[in-house]
Amino acid sequence: QLQLVESGGGLVQPGGSLRLSCEAHGFTLENYVIGWFRQAPGKEREGVSCISSRGITTKYADSVKGRFAISRDNAKNAVYLEMNNLKPDDTALYYCAAEWNPSPAVCEEVSSDQYKLWGQGTPVAVSS
Repeated sequence: QLQLVESGGGLVQPGGSLRLSCEAHGFTLENYVIGWFRQAPGKEREGVSCISSRGITTKYADSVKGRFAISRDNAKNAVYLEMNNLKPDDTALYYCAAEWNPSPAVCEEVSSDQYKLWGQGTPVAVSS
């Protein structure tokens, strides 16, 4: 069974940091583009960041540029999202998603509708 499992979410004060992990089970992430998405209550899902299969290309939503960093460790079959200087507007359920694409630099070209494998999400709450 192919699965993505997110972890690392939690409650943090404004200005704090969290590191989300996305682990693959039942397959290897090596040839997959990985995206992080989030959905806040009452809002549509939005793309946060993506990373190409070899980690050559990364992209970020304007709202998180300079604060979030995506990385991957294909040897550990995992992708990470380091989130710093968190704001209340970052409160959401965070999902990782995978789409098979071995092109080493392809990232933002993969639209959210193309991702076929999704995790269950990990909640992030930023509040004082």
